[in-house]
Amino acid sequence: MQNLKKFLDLKVKEYNNPNFIAQDPICIPHLFSKPQDIEIAGFFAATLAWGNRTSIINSCKKLLLFMDNSPHQFITQHTSADLKPMQNFVHRTFNATDLLYFIEFLKMHFSQNNSLQNAFTNTHSLQNINVENALTGFNKYFFSLEFAPQRTQKHVASPAKKSACKRLNMYLRWMVRSNETNVDFGLWKNILPAQLICPLDVHVANVACRLGLLENNNSNWNNAVTLTQKLKKFDKNDPAKYDFALFTLGVIEKFK
Repeated sequence: MQNLKKFLDLKVKEYNNPNFIAQDPICIPHLFSKPQDIEIAGFFAATLAWGNRTSIINSCKKLLLFMDNSPHQFITQHTSADLKPMQNFVHRTFNATDLLYFIEFLKMHFSQNNSLQNAFTNTHSLQNINVENALTGFNKYFFSLEFAPQRTQKHVASPAKKSACKRLNMYLRWMVRSNETNVDFGLWKNILPAQLICPLDVHVANVACRLGLLENNNSNWNNAVTLTQKLKKFDKNDPAKYDFALFTLGVIEKFK
């Protein structure tokens, strides 16, 4: 296990640096400096983060253009006329119905709050083992508006449905982990890096299996927690940093 830790630590060092940003969806929130812009742009980037990374980035930039590249101002001040150009927006199965609900939720939230952090932390404690309560609570809060479309539920996952919550865990990694290397942002302080769950998708699960960190490559909540517990043996305070290693081994290096 010590050799595996050294190997993964080297991969983290190789990819957890600004050179990683340009080709990854995290480049989208890096377009901004205002915290609320980072939060909103990051939330959309994480939500759309499945499929080809170039396609993800292009879709995010198109979406931001609809918002005049001022996402927080748009969310809080837009008119119904401002929403009309979005009627034909689509990224894979995410369409205008989903987008307009996302915007309405964010408008509601930011009319009462200055940050998206407490949308996750109202049901979270610094004493929790991990972010399960945060994610479950966020899902319920996100769909609390009476007109929430049924079809949109597939775009915001929950541990209660056994989902690995890959995209939400990636978003939390962006917002919570230290910005010491200028990749993640470290904006949120009411969730600890030690509580983060490593984002788990099919690529990460396959690599984790080959490295003996998982017994199977199922992308579900149980495996996400199991993997994170294994990674805590390498760094108990920051297990999610190994996302840089496992994801890039699977997607970029095609690790066998």
